[in-house]
Amino acid sequence: MPQVNMHEAKTQLSRLVEKALDGEEVVIARAGKPLVRIVPLDSAPKRRRGGFVRGELTDAFFDPLPEDELERWGA
Repeated sequence: MPQVNMHEAKTQLSRLVEKALDGEEVVIARAGKPLVRIVPLDSAPKRRRGGFVRGELTDAFFDPLPEDELERWGA
């Protein structure tokens, strides 16, 4: 469980929140004395993990798009 001082918490709040959402408990301290913990709320949405299409993509997925499809995308 990492402990960070108040100044670092102010400047790195977004990073610390991400750590908490990833399941890591973060403690904020002042003068070395732990004051608060950052933990996700029970109602917070679960973070999605990558790899949900593992094994489902064929090599065709990586082929270049046809010209008419590229035009529809404005490329």
